[in-house]
Order: sequence, then C-alpha cells, then structure tokens
Amino acid sequence: MEMQTKSLFKNGITTTLPYNLYTDPQVLEQEKEKIFSYAWNYVGHINQVEKNGDYFTCEAAGEPIIVVRGQDGELRAFYNVCPHRATKLEKEEAGNKKILQCSYHGWTFKLDGQLHKAPNFKDTEDLCSGSHCLRAVKLETNTSLIFVNLDENAAPLAETYSDFFADLSQFGFIGKLKKYEVKKRVVKCNWKAFIDNFLECDHCPIAHPGFVATLDMSKYNIINGQNCNIQGSSVKSNRNDLDDAEVKEGRFYWIWPNVMYTVYPGPGNLSAIQMIPIDNETTLGVYTFYLEGDDPTKEQKELMAFAEQVRIEDVEIVELEQIGFRSRAFNQGICSPTEHGVHHFALLVQQALGL
Repeated sequence: MEMQTKSLFKNGITTTLPYNLYTDPQVLEQEKEKIFSYAWNYVGHINQVEKNGDYFTCEAAGEPIIVVRGQDGELRAFYNVCPHRATKLEKEEAGNKKILQCSYHGWTFKLDGQLHKAPNFKDTEDLCSGSHCLRAVKLETNTSLIFVNLDENAAPLAETYSDFFADLSQFGFIGKLKKYEVKKRVVKCNWKAFIDNFLECDHCPIAHPGFVATLDMSKYNIINGQNCNIQGSSVKSNRNDLDDAEVKEGRFYWIWPNVMYTVYPGPGNLSAIQMIPIDNETTLGVYTFYLEGDDPTKEQKELMAFAEQVRIEDVEIVELEQIGFRSRAFNQGICSPTEHGVHHFALLVQQALGL
C-alpha cells in the first residue's frame, strides 16, 4: 500500500500528521500490525486479582486474553482460547476458579495453563505438552497496574515507560484503589484524533470551563517523556474546597500508543482511558474509574461527575474534527508551540509505520 505522507515541518512550521492517516482504512490495518501488536496493553489493576484463583478476561490488540492468579500465587496471562478447537475458553468477565473449563468439549486447564483433562481423548499424556496447553502472553506489573504484550521479545515494561512510572509513583494511594465502574462509549473519530486532543490543552479554556476553573492554567505543564506524555498543574488558590484534598495537583498521562490516565484533585483516584479502534473512523472509548473504598462518598461522586463532563466535552470536539479530516479543504494542519505533545505523538506514529 502507498500512503500519502508529508513532512512534519513546512516553512519552519511544525505540521500535523496528514489527514489521510485518520481516514484511510488501510492505514488502520497497518497500525494494528505494526503498533498494537507490539505495544504494552494496559489490562487492569492488581486488586482485581488479589486471591489465588482470581481471574478476569479482556482484550489486547484484538486478542481475547485471560489474566489469572495461580494457586502458587503467580500472576499469569494467556490467550483466552482453547487449544482443542479454538473456542473462547472463559466467558465471564471475572471470577475465582480452581480449574478453567472449555464449554465446548469440556477440556480443563490448571491455572498455570497446563492441560488437566481432555474428556474426548482416552490417553491425555501425549497431549500434555506445550502445544496443547494454554498459550501464554507476556505479562508485567508496575505501580499496581497490569500490562500484557503479544510480542514475546518486547522490552521490559519499566524500561518502556520509565518516565511515566517514576511520576505516577508519587501517588501512594494507587495500590489501595479498587475498580469501581467501567463506562464504554462509541466515539465517531479515528483513535489518533482522541490522543491528539488529550496531548494539548490549548483547547481547554474554550472547551473545558470547569477544568480551567479548577486548575491554574498559568502553571500548566506538558512534558514529553519516553513513550509517554505527562501533564498537570496545581489547584487554583481560590479553590478553598480542595484545601484538605488528598490530591491537590491534577495529573494527566498518556502512554504509547492509546492509553491515558487521569488523577484529578480531590480524594485518591485514578481513571484509565483506552481508545480502541473499531474501524478507521470509529473508536471504542473504555473509561475505568478506580477509587478507595467500596461505596463512593459524596466527594467521590462529585469527582466522577466532573471527569465525565470533561469526557463529554472532548468527545464532541473530536467528532467535529473527524468531519473535517474527510473534507477536501485541507490535507494537513499545523501545531502551535504549546502543542509539542501532538508533534511527539505524530513522530512516534510515523516511526512505527515506517514512514
């Protein structure tokens, strides 16, 4: 496939990615192969699998995955696929089991992935080899977050996102958080459009009045790190209602390629935002909120409502932008000096696609 590409510099001006990269379905197919199949995929929090036998299912780069804590206490990930006839193995989203069983022919597997029994075979000794066990997926954790990677030769997680984890570690409450809710919404834009929007705050004074009323935008920083972007600012001095808050500085992270995390001022909190491409112009947004405690307090409910309002405002913007991507009016935009996060992301995309 030949992709139309242009330099990210024009007459001394930094330009955006060409708009055809946001609309061409063939580009997305290349991204699936060259980006998502080699990336660390965020899948959950360590508190989702506290006990031996705890598991949850998810998807990573379009593949069905199961994450399970074995009876030996080891946390592992496998393709959630039975080696017998390729049936999806575990259907539930989460639970606790001693044995995993396929609902098709009743094959069972130990929590370390080894074949336990194959009822339709008289002698299973010859089957108990690697090719008939669950296929493992590379899994690593850091700062209580769980990641998997389909690339068996991937660089270590801590090395890939060293700047991100170093900054996130300032929040000692991350390990105490529990998954509270997951919201999903279909966004009518290319997945990269949402990332671009997250990586700059030039739009904040216009699009997010509640956001700029809380954070001191004169102190707002945007820093490009290794395969990540770190943003944040302190709370405005007139926000006396946040004097006793556990978090007094908003922090907003993006990690390559499609995951964002927010830590808003207020009680201890973390929100994960995943942008998963459905097609070249449609994206599934998965928003997972982590809080301390089991039942949200009044302050926690207000915090979640605040975060939801910001999300709604962002979705409206990127959906309008996608309309413009399809127009013949322009084929490329430009970046302001404060949109260096957008430029950083564009360079990573170009590098990954070999442009």
